[in-house]
Amino acid sequence: MTEIFSTFGLMKILRFLLFPFAILYDLIISIRNFLFDVNILRSISFDIPVIAVGNLSVGGTGKSPQIEYLIRLLKNEHKVAVLSRGYKRKTKGFQLVNSTHSAEDVGDEPLQFFKKFDNVTVAVDANRTNGIQQLLKLVDPPEIILLDDAFQHRKVKAGFYILLTKYDDLYVNDFILPAGHLRESRKGAKRANIVVVTKCPQNLSDTEQNKIIKKLNLKSNQKVFFTAIDYDKKLKGSGEISIENLKNKEIVLVTGIANPTPLLNYLSEENINFTHLKFPDHHNFTSEDISRIHTVFNGIESEEKILITTEKDYVRLKDKVANISYIAIKSIFLTDEKLFVFEIQEFIKK
Repeated sequence: MTEIFSTFGLMKILRFLLFPFAILYDLIISIRNFLFDVNILRSISFDIPVIAVGNLSVGGTGKSPQIEYLIRLLKNEHKVAVLSRGYKRKTKGFQLVNSTHSAEDVGDEPLQFFKKFDNVTVAVDANRTNGIQQLLKLVDPPEIILLDDAFQHRKVKAGFYILLTKYDDLYVNDFILPAGHLRESRKGAKRANIVVVTKCPQNLSDTEQNKIIKKLNLKSNQKVFFTAIDYDKKLKGSGEISIENLKNKEIVLVTGIANPTPLLNYLSEENINFTHLKFPDHHNFTSEDISRIHTVFNGIESEEKILITTEKDYVRLKDKVANISYIAIKSIFLTDEKLFVFEIQEFIKK
C-alpha cells in the first residue's frame, strides 16, 4: 500500500513539473487547430466517403479492432481501402501493401489488415493527402477510404470522424502531453461525429454508461457508443487449440502492444497460467529478442507448453519464431449497434 501511495505521489510531482511544457504544447496545437478551423491552413476534401478513426490520447484505444469492424461492415457492398501511416516501418512514402511486404516494410497493423481481408486495398503513407490521391489513381480505385489513426491529420478533411476513448482511461480524465497522454486538448473531441468508448466490461450497466455520457458532455448532434473486446475461443497461427485446452499447459505469452492488461486479465479469468514477455508497442523484434523468447520457452521442461502472442505481434514474429500462435480479437457493441451501422450507412449515402 505504501508503494502505491509513493508511486501516486511521484506521478503527481512529475505532472506538476511537466505542466508548463504541457501548457506550451497545448498552445501550439490550439493555434494549429484554430488556423485549420478558419481555413488559413487548408484542409483538402475528397469526392468519395472518407472515414477517419483515431483518438486524442497516445495509443492503446483499440483502433485496429474498430477499423476491422468497419471493413467487415462495408467490404461486401463497397470497394474499401485502408490508409495508415505505417507506424515504425522502414520504408518511406506511399506503399501499396502486397504479399511480398513484411511488417518492417509497411507496419504491423496494415500488414494484418492485408492478410486478414480479401478484396480490400491497404496502403501506407505518412502524407494522407498524397496517400488518398495515389489510391484514387489506381486502375480499380476504392469507393470508401478508412483513415487509420488520422484524427489529428487536419490536412485531410474527412467526411466522418470516429473518436475512440478507452473505458478506464477516458480523455476527459487525462492531461495533454507531456504531463499526460493527450495529443491535443479535450476540445478536439468536438470534431467527432461519433465517440466510441472502447474496451468496456461486457456487463457494463446502462447506469454506468449514462454516467460516462454525462462526463463526456458532448454536443447534441454527437453520439456515444460502447464496445468491448471479444477474444476468439480458438488460437490461430501455427496451432489451432481452444482456449479451454490452454488451462492444462505451460504458456509463454509475448506482447508488443501499448496496453496488454485486458489480455492478461482475460487469460487470468480463464484460469490460464502464463509467463509474460512484454515488449514496447509496435516493437521490431531483434535477434536478441528472439533469443530471449527461445530461452524462456525452451527453459520450460514440460512438454505441454505453447508459445502465443497477439494478432498484431504475430505478423512480426511468424517468420522469426517457429510454432507460435495468436489470440484474435474483435470489437463488439454492448448496445445500439444498429444505430451505429445506420449512422455509417447514412453518411455513405450522402
